[in-house]
Amino acid sequence: MSDQIRWDCHMHSSFSADSDTPMEEMIRKAIDCGLEGICFTEHLDPDYPEAPDHLDFFLDIPAYQTKLYALKKKYQDKLDIRFGIELGLQMHLGPDFHRLLQEVPFDFVIGSSHVVHGYDPYYPEFFQGRKESAAYMEYFESILENLSCFSEMDVYGHIDYVVRYGPGKNSEYSYGRYQDILDEILRTLISKGVGIELNTGGYHYGLGEPNPCTAIIRRYRQLGGEIITIGADAHTPDKIAFSFDKAAEVLRQCGFSYYTVFHNRKPEFLRL
Repeated sequence: MSDQIRWDCHMHSSFSADSDTPMEEMIRKAIDCGLEGICFTEHLDPDYPEAPDHLDFFLDIPAYQTKLYALKKKYQDKLDIRFGIELGLQMHLGPDFHRLLQEVPFDFVIGSSHVVHGYDPYYPEFFQGRKESAAYMEYFESILENLSCFSEMDVYGHIDYVVRYGPGKNSEYSYGRYQDILDEILRTLISKGVGIELNTGGYHYGLGEPNPCTAIIRRYRQLGGEIITIGADAHTPDKIAFSFDKAAEVLRQCGFSYYTVFHNRKPEFLRL
């Protein structure tokens, strides 16, 4: 675990459909890792398509909130625990998410593209019958579509998530190949006051890069981007703070001397 990065701000527990880990196990592991704080960002993906493994990304927010607050109090002397959410963005869900964020006092909100025009790239069907590059482009176009309808999140999650699951992963993928649309995404985010995250999930998916890749993070900084959070996207305890030493080095290489955490939806900038 990096001495410079002491917060993991993207993690899941059994409140998310794709994790079986009790929240308290994640907390204990974070303490063992020497972290100062964490933010749970449980999945909420309304209108998620029928999946081969029958995952349902409904989130029982009252139960989640009650459990987190109880554990936050229990471990208050050992770990700062914050209340977040990862919204699965689709164009028609903007009004629902707007109401939700008016009603629930989250500390931190990630908006992510998981479902693209009825398909999640996690499943091979998204890539069938067409070039990988066309699938990647559709994914990036969907980010702009989502931003045209909703931009009330604090950061956009794992901007190149699609690359984790492509048939060739990132063997033929680069920022340069998709520069025009990626620059448009980054400029749009900056203009709307939305940050990005450095998600180290790319390392545990074998990409050798974070999500988004280093070149995108560097370009975000060049364009004036300031808000960048760090998260391992852990669904199991062993992935908490995964490759945070690499994340700290990437941030420095890209021109950052700090990273961001959120409390009551307000950014706090912590020095590396």
